[in-house]
Parts: sequence; structure tokens; C-alpha cells
Amino acid sequence: MAHYAFLDENNIVTEIIAGVEESELIEGLDTETWYGNFRGQTCKRTSYNAKIRGNYAGIGYFYFSKEDIFMPPKCHEEAVLDDVLAKWLCTNPYHDIKSPII
Repeated sequence: MAHYAFLDENNIVTEIIAGVEESELIEGLDTETWYGNFRGQTCKRTSYNAKIRGNYAGIGYFYFSKEDIFMPPKCHEEAVLDDVLAKWLCTNPYHDIKSPII
């Protein structure tokens, strides 16, 4: 079983589903393409163990297409994306994610 994230027009994750293994084809299409076509949304595979795309996607996460990673909402405006570590670097001592900033 593999997991897939659906993205809205702003690359925000709207839903996660469990689906067929990514190595399988559905009606001759790779899984991301098939699920995306079926739902009319962009679909990207995500991984619980973060072996791909930096982080396991969550609803409200942002997908950075250039870096090919899922990221939670920014904790603070001054946070900086570390695309190698796939995390926000933030020196704010009041670090929380109550107010997402993208």
C-alpha cells in the first residue's frame, strides 16, 4: 500500500489516501497520474518514513514542486526553508504552528 496526497491549485494538500503500490499501473497509467485524473487534482505520492519528498504530507501542508518536498505551514514569518533537511529553520523562541503562513 502507498499513500497519495491531493493538491489544490495552490499546491496545498487537501486530502491523503491509501492506494495501490506506486510500482503498479492503473489502466496503463502511473498511480499519480491515474489518481490525479480521476479526482481532477494534482496527486503526489507521500511516504510515512519520509524516504521521498521530505515529509509525510498532511492536510494543509504545502508542496514545493521545485524542491519536490512536502512542508508543514511556516511557524513564523522569519522561518527559512531548508530544502536539504526538509524543515523550517526558525530562531523564534515562541515556535508554534497555530498561525500558518505560506
